Amino acid sequence: MEQRIGSSSKPLEGAGFDPAFIPGLTSPVSGEPEDAKPEDAEEPLAQDEAAPEEPEAAEEAEEAEADEDAADDGPVFEAADRRARIVADAKGVRLSLDEERCEFGWDEIGAVETESPRFGKRFTITVHTPDRRWYPIEIEAAARTDFKEWEEQLDAVLDAYFEESD
Repeated sequence: MEQRIGSSSKPLEGAGFDPAFIPGLTSPVSGEPEDAKPEDAEEPLAQDEAAPEEPEAAEEAEEAEADEDAADDGPVFEAADRRARIVADAKGVRLSLDEERCEFGWDEIGAVETESPRFGKRFTITVHTPDRRWYPIEIEAAARTDFKEWEEQLDAVLDAYFEESD
């Protein structure tokens, strides 16, 4: 008598075990060996050629230029901590948290709300849009005395650029 090592049952197939299972369909087989190099693969750069600038670095440079241009036009409010950042200027309000960013032009904003906590150092700014959505961001202040300064700066920007429609 011959004995096999391991399981003697076949693996189960079907939609009950694999949600992507469709009877009669098989996965496509690649005709190329795994170690083949694609024809359009990039050649390594020569030492005298400069590498193109990374997209993130280009975005940051554009933001810095935009912030400088906006600073010349009028009041600017900017607050940031290690994760979050808010900039309010002539163009509108820009919020960023880690890698996520959003921009609101002054015509897209219904209201801007600030909230200072009774305890703690997290200053909350919420941008409300006319379609009843809101976008809060919390900025951690170095000291609670920053709250008053931030509110005054933000009020100056709102007074200069935000127009309430009735």
